[in-house]
Amino acid sequence: MENKLKKSLKFSVSIAVITFVLAAIFSVISSSVMSGVIWGVGLCIVFVIVFTGVVFDMLGIAATAASEPPFHAMAAEKISGAKEAILIVRNADRFASFCNDVIGDISGIVSGTASAIVVIQIANVLGHSDGSTVQIILSVLLTSIVAALTVGGKAVGKFLAIHSSTKIIFIAARVIAWIESNLRINILSPSTKSTRKSR
Repeated sequence: MENKLKKSLKFSVSIAVITFVLAAIFSVISSSVMSGVIWGVGLCIVFVIVFTGVVFDMLGIAATAASEPPFHAMAAEKISGAKEAILIVRNADRFASFCNDVIGDISGIVSGTASAIVVIQIANVLGHSDGSTVQIILSVLLTSIVAALTVGGKAVGKFLAIHSSTKIIFIAARVIAWIESNLRINILSPSTKSTRKSR
């Protein structure tokens, strides 16, 4: 029990550090990009960020809802991505934590910051800035739209994740397998892979 607690705390600290670093990176990148584009492009970027959060939320839920047997059958036939899918399901708690809490929360924060920049850009185009009524209305309107898209998108994502968990995780696993094979980027940690082998 004590060993599991230590591992849990270690993972929590590592996730917190990763979140801090990624949030800082994405915030700087999004702010830099948003400041150099027109408001229409900026609005599209906001929607892309929201969509990213919805997709990763769906992946996290799908990982907790999926089961191993279908992927064992695929692995026996040496289908690409099957082994990665097994790793994802066996480590569903960590995978879900990264997708839902890290990427999901960062997307929410960054989309809020990006929305504020878009509001300022639109207000400047209309000739209303410095806390004008128009700017306030634009801010409320865009914030409401982003919130509605986020909540509505995640609701649809949850439905798909629960009812099509195997397909979703397999697609994610195929993407991970391709990245690890072709780009030489180790997404699934060595410790996770060694855990799989020891079982």
